[in-house]
Amino acid sequence: MLPSTDNPFVVIMLVVIIILAIAITLLANVLLSAAQYKAEEDKKRKGDIPAGIGAALSVPAVNGISDTAFYMIVSVIALEVFIIMALLYNLRVTLGLQWKRRAGAVVPAASKVSRTSWWDRLNRFKPVEQEADLDLGHDYDGIRELDNRLPPWWLYGFYCTIIFAGVYLWRYHVAHSAPLPAEEYAIAVREAEVRKAEYLKNAAANVDENTVKLLTAPADLAAGKAVFEGTCFACHGKRGEGSVGPNLTDDYWLHGGSINDVFRTIKYGWPDKGMKSWKDDYSPVQIAQIASYVKSLSGTHPDNPKPPQGTLYKP
Repeated sequence: MLPSTDNPFVVIMLVVIIILAIAITLLANVLLSAAQYKAEEDKKRKGDIPAGIGAALSVPAVNGISDTAFYMIVSVIALEVFIIMALLYNLRVTLGLQWKRRAGAVVPAASKVSRTSWWDRLNRFKPVEQEADLDLGHDYDGIRELDNRLPPWWLYGFYCTIIFAGVYLWRYHVAHSAPLPAEEYAIAVREAEVRKAEYLKNAAANVDENTVKLLTAPADLAAGKAVFEGTCFACHGKRGEGSVGPNLTDDYWLHGGSINDVFRTIKYGWPDKGMKSWKDDYSPVQIAQIASYVKSLSGTHPDNPKPPQGTLYKP
């Protein structure tokens, strides 16, 4: 007789229990870390999102994480605890049988198949000898219909679904203490829009001659026009017709006519030709607005335009 600790079944059960225990510990740590991370993120974002939007964007959460994630983690942990308890029960039965054999006690035949009898009890199986009492008298091609009760595990599982449905109905449709999937999606979309606007705001400030795009929004063109008429008109004329500097309304350019070239010219200038660098006077966003306004002057045909200079630019 092998010692209980040398029994392969016992060893496997112990290994499984240890693995599940480690998994539960890791899940608990992940849950705590996620809650702490979410709390820190919320603190950081309090200054980014207006106070009036905060309540609208808040998703009901447990310990700093969403309901869905929390209950999923709890369900996994509960399932693993149940598995551990079932394994411990089987381990106890197995060790009990071995201890009885060591003590010289006679193990009943039913105990030798404890796993089968445990399964039978769980499903309330009836022995073959009692089938006659359960026969309903219906025979279909040799298949008899028996009046067997549903297994307890199935019934209790069904009862649990009823309870769950009641709790779900109350929480989501009566008390409205948590958002429905469509509402949660709408909240997530609004939050994403706020984050996107913040991202675009920051990204716009990082624009340069390689990433600049032609701006066509009226507000951007108006901002560019205001700077042009207040600063650039001295060399290029009020309408871009040119005076000391070249005409900006035709398709001829001294240093390239793309939005990237115009941005680069304004940003770095051409000191040898009298064009100063404006990168210290205006932000990248403002330079992009000025460059876009300059590009919008093409083909406007102002009065007294200066003759073309440079090379014809073809987009």
